[in-house]
Amino acid sequence: MSQNPEFTEEDFLSPDWIREEVTRLVQLHDSGTVPPIVQLGHPVLRMPAQEFTDQLDAPLLRAFLDTMKSVMHDAPGVGLAAPQLGIPLRIAVLEDMYPTNDDVAAVRERMPLEYFEVLNPTYAASSERTAAFYEGCLSFNGYQGVVDRPADIDTTYTDADGLAHKRSFSGWQARIFQHETDHLDGTVYIDKALTRSLCASHEYVRWANPGIEEARTGLNF
Repeated sequence: MSQNPEFTEEDFLSPDWIREEVTRLVQLHDSGTVPPIVQLGHPVLRMPAQEFTDQLDAPLLRAFLDTMKSVMHDAPGVGLAAPQLGIPLRIAVLEDMYPTNDDVAAVRERMPLEYFEVLNPTYAASSERTAAFYEGCLSFNGYQGVVDRPADIDTTYTDADGLAHKRSFSGWQARIFQHETDHLDGTVYIDKALTRSLCASHEYVRWANPGIEEARTGLNF
């Protein structure tokens, strides 16, 4: 993603610019180079992304989704939204197949999440349950913070073939979906975090427990 400060919001929202930039990212990926993930301070991370309509034709969309998947795996992460590559479109990829121990899985309700792609996703709480755990973000490198989120959600999205889906998620799967969908609204997890919980990744090892009780006491949040 070019860091040219001369780009304006109007440039970022131009269909021609989006197609050209997506093509550049795909070509970069095809050449064997992993496109960089943009970091906080990049304007696209703070813009509401455009609804995906026909900005990309089917082959370019497929190539872009494949590029996003590769970037997510390389990071590594459990989700990636298009704005994290500097592209203001409502597109994200999600997957969580990383191994975890039984205690973490039980406390965080962390179940495997097979790879899938979402276009124009939405979510809404489906119960009054909430859960607070640490999160990190590939666009806010080096930090972790506690976010209190709905524990059960109903979602809608379309896939790359234009088919509409409605799915419900709970626990860690719900957290991943919310985190990535928030990116499409220009929201980063730190906007919702309990700020006193924020810690550098090298300090997070003190609090990397299944729950956050020790961190609450140690950091006074």
